[in-house]
Amino acid sequence: MRRKDAEMYRLGIDLGGTNIAAGIVDESNRIVARAKRKTRIPCTPDEICDQLSQTALQALRNAGLTVGDIPCVGVGTPGTVNRETGVVEYANNLYLHHLPLAALLSRRLRREVIVENDANAAAYGEYRAGALRGAKSALAITLGTGIGSGILIDGKIYSGGNSAGGELGHTVIVAGGRPCTCGRRGCWEAYASATGLAALTRDAMREKPDSLLWKLCGGKPERVSGRTAFEAMRAGDETGKRVVDRYLFYLACGLTNCINIFQPDILCIGGGISNEGESLLEPLRKTAAAENYGRNLKKQTVLCRAQLGNDAGILGAALLGD
Repeated sequence: MRRKDAEMYRLGIDLGGTNIAAGIVDESNRIVARAKRKTRIPCTPDEICDQLSQTALQALRNAGLTVGDIPCVGVGTPGTVNRETGVVEYANNLYLHHLPLAALLSRRLRREVIVENDANAAAYGEYRAGALRGAKSALAITLGTGIGSGILIDGKIYSGGNSAGGELGHTVIVAGGRPCTCGRRGCWEAYASATGLAALTRDAMREKPDSLLWKLCGGKPERVSGRTAFEAMRAGDETGKRVVDRYLFYLACGLTNCINIFQPDILCIGGGISNEGESLLEPLRKTAAAENYGRNLKKQTVLCRAQLGNDAGILGAALLGD
């Protein structure tokens, strides 16, 4: 790709427990070049920063650019991030604790580095270039292994006074319920994440050994995914339908709580389960419309699917410096 001297490019990195993805973003908020590698963890702080810098430099080379062609670097990472200091305070799945990521990476790339929580970065990407465009206040919920959430108020990421705010997946919807990875019981994440849906599916399989659910996972409960119950439902399996209905009940409960707290202009849902489309969204809209506290008001939260998929984190990270 030939560089246009008049155009400004930005670099965003999405650090995940499985992969590191970097992208070069142009002035139209399009990713014009990429690089990707497997994340090697656990490792030392220097090693993780070497992995990040090597992926970033490869993305620049793929775009025909150098570090001097970008003003700064944005990084989205799991965990609690102090954006002011650029320190990742804690990210359990990456084995990171008090990592001065911005300083270490800036030393390698010779550019300012801005670090943000990955769910916040993805929400910002949707706000700037996806489903949340035009919103004054907005929420992005990602249904994955856990529940990621990003809150935008007046166009700014909200993360609380200690950078740990906005973890909506760790609000309790079933007092004393399922154990959650955070140490509490009954968290929304434990029921409405893809992991939570798989757990509900396996519970139903144990109760109904004749269900189609068993065939769909090859008779092996460990192969159950967030798609299994939906596939069974579409095939007419009653147990699959009951699992989906129960899952939607839990998901709608948490979403309605989010709407009641923030009354956002738009709430978008991403992650693999969002690929179910209207079979997921339509019942959620009905419940939210019937149960949210502002249901009698003319203006209602728009509930929709996220648009950017896995690119949201890269785009959001790249645009953090704007």
